[in-house]
Amino acid sequence: MSLAAYLHQLDPFAIQFSDNLGIRWYGLSYIAGFVAAFLIVRWLSNRQRSLVPPAKAADFILAIAIGTIIGGRLGYCIFYKPHLLIEFYDEAPFWGVFALNKGGMASHGGIIGIILACVIFAYRNKFPKLHATDLVALTGPIGITFGRIANFINGELYGRACDPNFSLAVKFPQEIAAWQSKTNPNHQLFINKVEPLIAKTEAIHGLREGAGSIQLLLDTARNNVTLQTELASILTPRHPSQLYQAALEGLLLFVVIFIIWRKPRKTGVVSGCFLVGYAIMRIIGERFRLPDAHIGYEALGLTRGQWLSVAMLAAGIFCIIFWSRKDAPKLGGWANAKLPPTSNNSKS
Repeated sequence: MSLAAYLHQLDPFAIQFSDNLGIRWYGLSYIAGFVAAFLIVRWLSNRQRSLVPPAKAADFILAIAIGTIIGGRLGYCIFYKPHLLIEFYDEAPFWGVFALNKGGMASHGGIIGIILACVIFAYRNKFPKLHATDLVALTGPIGITFGRIANFINGELYGRACDPNFSLAVKFPQEIAAWQSKTNPNHQLFINKVEPLIAKTEAIHGLREGAGSIQLLLDTARNNVTLQTELASILTPRHPSQLYQAALEGLLLFVVIFIIWRKPRKTGVVSGCFLVGYAIMRIIGERFRLPDAHIGYEALGLTRGQWLSVAMLAAGIFCIIFWSRKDAPKLGGWANAKLPPTSNNSKS
């Protein structure tokens, strides 16, 4: 079935209590990812294919969740919006770093946070640190899948312009927020077309002039065919890059890592394979994704995400070569009956 000219009208709230309060699909995607990771780790533990005891599986995933959130947020602030590190407010959450309600998580930062969480958890529970990162390398892509789907539902991180007749083309109303900037090429379009639509929205809700907003327009348009039609006429057909990345960085990468770890591998090799695989999938996926407006394209026409992935690719290749040559235990292997007898004594 063709999705050409599909106007994105998905609600970011699964359940909404008020204008800004509710249960969002983005939050549910994190929960779903962590639950899936817990089930996989416990499955491996119960079948004696992991050194994480079944009783510790939940603690392990909790540590990973904390590392993901802290690393993802700090990574976003450092890699994409460093001004948030020195931005403070007069009301909660007071510091830009804590303003998660305004969005902003970085995958590369999340990976760094996860690695640190693995190191700490493995050290405290006395099993190989690289075995912990290997477990995350196996389960992580499932969380990435849910996260990218949530990005699509939110209408964020949308793709670059594509042929209007492309069967998967999507129009994202969320892009009009960027048109407010006087430096944006579509600023005049915002004045001529979007501001009158906001005025119409004010009239629909009986608001005074100037009381409307872009968000109110988007929310109202979900149930107003007239507004949908007028928005669709001015929006650019784009690649649903979030779904591409869900398929590449998520499902495809999970299948690849799952197959690689069919038999026991030296600790760290699976982690290196994840770094290489994620980097390649991200570099490909970013070819269809519109870069952040305040960053744009960088050297060689690549995006910030692609350059970070190039560094990750190099690190992953190094890890595979280094750990495959190192005298380290072979652990895991979901197709095997149990762990090698000597693997429990290793601290590699």
